[in-house]
Amino acid sequence: MRFLERLGLGRPELRAWAMYDWANSAFQTTIVAAVFPIYFSKVLASNLSEADATSSYAWATAFAIFIVAMVAPVLGAIADYAAMKKRMLAVFVGIGVASCMAMYWLTQGEWRFALTLFVVGNIGVAGSIVFYEALLPHIAGPEELDRVSSAGYAIGYLGGGVLLAVNLLMIQKPALFGLADAGVGTRLSFVSVGVWWALFSLPLFRKVPEPVVASTGAASENVSIGLGIRRLKVTFSELRHYKQAFLFLLAFVVYNDGIQTIMRMASFYGANMGLDSGAMITALVMTQFIGVPAAFAFGMIASRIGAKTAVFIGLSVYAAISVLGYFMTTATHFFALAGLVGLVQGGTQALSRSLFASMIPKQKSSEFFAFFSVFERYAGVLGPLVFGWVAAYWGNSRNAILAIVVFFIVGALLLTRVDVDAGRRHARAGEANAAA
Repeated sequence: MRFLERLGLGRPELRAWAMYDWANSAFQTTIVAAVFPIYFSKVLASNLSEADATSSYAWATAFAIFIVAMVAPVLGAIADYAAMKKRMLAVFVGIGVASCMAMYWLTQGEWRFALTLFVVGNIGVAGSIVFYEALLPHIAGPEELDRVSSAGYAIGYLGGGVLLAVNLLMIQKPALFGLADAGVGTRLSFVSVGVWWALFSLPLFRKVPEPVVASTGAASENVSIGLGIRRLKVTFSELRHYKQAFLFLLAFVVYNDGIQTIMRMASFYGANMGLDSGAMITALVMTQFIGVPAAFAFGMIASRIGAKTAVFIGLSVYAAISVLGYFMTTATHFFALAGLVGLVQGGTQALSRSLFASMIPKQKSSEFFAFFSVFERYAGVLGPLVFGWVAAYWGNSRNAILAIVVFFIVGALLLTRVDVDAGRRHARAGEANAAA
């Protein structure tokens, strides 16, 4: 038990909360990152030109981001006001799981149906993350936040990596599973994500309590979208009132844009360097498993030197990755950079999550985390634009990967201006005022 406490998993509700990262990360690895994009381009959109297939996929992703960005903050406001975090989480889990199950019926040429399910699945996972992360400050004490958040990311890396490895084996060796061919294996891999997601979500619903609403006003007012919109206006105003949390969110938006760009553009960059899809998927799996001990380690490091300093270390490594990527010429170099990403990706994002959680009042967690979660999972709009513009202007991707270092430098400079202690004092004062 002492070992689990050091990892941030000392109590049943903390372990149950972290298991949801294990549950939903399967969607990120199998569907977002590895299997679905390849199946879409090779099979589902085989009747489209390469340009049409790419643009359709990009537009679907953008549409999902837009829907979540519009809806999540409103639902977050409602969830805080009416003690509905777990209920809203269950709704989005159901939406996401259903979309994964329906992907079994995706066959050649059905790209419209595929993109519809892809959008719905993305809405499910992103919406669920808002309410999942909003539970964190209610179950973890101030001294536990960094370790618990890091543990969630570490377990997520492990879960996503394990199921991805099984799914790749099912696709590459379908006979081992009694399957007719790789196509059936691919479609069953989507179903496995839904089953995995639903099954490993159960501990959270059983062990994590619904936070009590501080205000009694919710009982007398009907919960509605209109209420959510009204609360959202108040939320944005109040978030700006929490100056340090708001400043941190600005820094996070910038440097996370760089992180997301490296994640999304790595396969394109690797392809331009002549790497095959097998090597790139292997690098992704390697990143997942390196990320497990690395995320735990970041949580422990943060307890010694502080989360903000640990995030600076992560951003320094990311800046180095951008520079070293410019000089990459071989598959060995690509694997080395993937290893570096695995060392810092989970830890940097986990500590960013816990830093933000420590600087917001608990009674506003869903509302504030709705903004944070949208940027956390679906930032990276400006970065790819910069990447694409630089690549087009210079005629190669080397200068493009180098240009991403700007996001880490600017984000780090903004982070230096965040006074974490002042932000935490302000958040605790807000909680005290709400309880009075």
